Amino acid sequence: MSDILTRAPPAKGKRVHYGPGPLQFAELRFPSGSGPFPLLFVIHGGWWLSEYDLNHIGHLCVKFTSYAIVTCSIEYRRIGDAGGGWPGTFLDVANAIEYFKDRLSRDARVDIKRAGVLGHSAGGHLALWLGGKHRIPKSSALHTGERQWLIAAISLAGVADLATAWRLNLGDGAVGKLVGGSPDQYPRRYQEASPLKLLPMGLKQVLIHGRADDRVPISQSERFDKEAKVTGDDSSLFSLDGVGHFEIIDPESSAWNTVASSTLAAL
Repeated sequence: MSDILTRAPPAKGKRVHYGPGPLQFAELRFPSGSGPFPLLFVIHGGWWLSEYDLNHIGHLCVKFTSYAIVTCSIEYRRIGDAGGGWPGTFLDVANAIEYFKDRLSRDARVDIKRAGVLGHSAGGHLALWLGGKHRIPKSSALHTGERQWLIAAISLAGVADLATAWRLNLGDGAVGKLVGGSPDQYPRRYQEASPLKLLPMGLKQVLIHGRADDRVPISQSERFDKEAKVTGDDSSLFSLDGVGHFEIIDPESSAWNTVASSTLAAL
């Protein structure tokens, strides 16, 4: 069992705002040297709830930065925050990656052509969603219009199928709070918000999930991986025996070698 949620966080990265709100910021960490280095966006989990912030995933960011990767850990409005939930949570992460694409493409230390996104749990959902958001229709509140430019989406114990997650009551109803109601009430929202419904995405997908995960069942990743392959996407699933929900983001855990090697290979 990992203590990543209670462990003292590392030093904060450089805070840069991508929007006017107090939660619309990211923490940037740069390796030493001139680069150019690949870029990894990181999205923390916590059932999309305001009580969980990006501090606990800082250990992962520091470790990846030590591998000569620029990390950009995104904070965003969540359920319980003004403007969080539908559609603000989605629009925040979408606007963040576009803002930093423009900003960092002018930085000689960053190889913007080798940019991927990694997320854990609810953040894994948002990472996969970012990989497929270009397929959302123009009439949607989630449409942002940008073409796909990321090369990889990496989901660590992510929620990939929102309708099933709602039926299983994962996170004590968190999915319904995020989307605004049930799949019967908002079928279109579930189509536009669920990564499973945005296939094919046209980028590499890496899913890493512990078989002992008691928060998000591995069936979430298994179904997504199967459907992604059927649509012709390049998807890989790494299932880890004896690994729970939080070990997967802990650089001190036995799961870390798989997380690190698969992420480095994707970038």
